[in-house]
Parts: sequence; structure tokens; C-alpha cells
Amino acid sequence: MERWGLQFARPALGLLEERFEIRAAVQPRRLRYQCSLPDAWIPRRARSLSAGVDPMQILRCVALSAVLTLLPGVAFSQGKAAPKDAKVYFITPYDGQRVRAGFLVRFGLRNMGVTHAGDDYQNAGHHHLLVDVSDPIDPKEPIPQDKSHLHFGAGQTETFLELPPGTHTLQLVLGDAKHYPFEPPVVSDKITVRVRPLPQRGR
Repeated sequence: MERWGLQFARPALGLLEERFEIRAAVQPRRLRYQCSLPDAWIPRRARSLSAGVDPMQILRCVALSAVLTLLPGVAFSQGKAAPKDAKVYFITPYDGQRVRAGFLVRFGLRNMGVTHAGDDYQNAGHHHLLVDVSDPIDPKEPIPQDKSHLHFGAGQTETFLELPPGTHTLQLVLGDAKHYPFEPPVVSDKITVRVRPLPQRGR
């Protein structure tokens, strides 16, 4: 008879961890398994599983167990704690400033440090510049990366920005090593810049 088993653990609220295991015993022409999970994880009618089954049922149990193990990381993934007096702001431009199509943007930060993305240091993060973004930042989700959400994961504290003529909004968000906003979020005031039209050249 061949026996095997798997053990899993996941963090639990108020506990160090919760554990569960899957065990199986293979006999000629018969396969038995037992899947033992904490009661709160599964429906009452499925809390005791011990029967002769085919291998696919074991695979389903393993898959379910793996998903349950990952759920806490998904549900509670969010940024690290930040000092309450931390502040991110624009050094330049100022709110309402008229600028050329290409202009320098400098980032300011108080009571925290600037580091690279992926560097998990306490009270340090990297800048993100939001351009014409109206939706609020979700603190439980990583900051998106696209043409409106610019990441500065190399620890940059300034950038040369080119925008089309017109009115635009800018906002800074400090992200942690994994691009999540801090808790509480370290977010600048949203400012408005007015990009001047390009000068007309004479023929």
C-alpha cells in the first residue's frame, strides 16, 4: 500500500496560522483519501470527507486547498504603514501654472525616504505621477502602470513631461516596494497646469 500526504498552512485573523492536510492511501483497485480542513473553510455537509474515490477527486481537493491557501494574501494585500506626518508634494510646477509643451516636474517628500521599487525599506517608497486621472486610488490595489499612471521605480525625484496644449491635472502618489499605496495613503494635492499652444511658425 502506498501512502502520501500534503500539508498547508495559511495566516488567520487572531491566530498565528490555520493548518489543514490531505492524505491518501493507494491499495490495489482502491484509492482512499481524507481531506481535513478547518470547519470555517468549507460547508457543513462537506466537513468530513473519507471515501473511496477516483484520482480526480483528490486533484479537485488539492486545487480547492491551494486556492483557499492563497485567499488571505489576495484579500489583505495592501500597502505598508506610513508615518501620519508624511507628505508628498510638487516642488514645480505650481498649481495653475502656464507651462510649455515640455516642462520639468520635481517631486518633494517629507518624513519619508525615496528608494527603488522592490526595495522593502521601512518608511520609504517610490513616486508615481498621475496625469489627468479622475478616479481615486484604491489602497487595496497596486497602482496601475499606463500612460496616465507613470512609475518612477528607479527612485527618480523629477521628470521631463510632455503634454498636448490644454488644461491637465497632476497628482503624486507614493508607492511601496510592490506599488501599493501606503496606509494611510501618501498622496499630494491635485494641481492643474495649462500647457501653452505651440507657436505658429511663419511660412
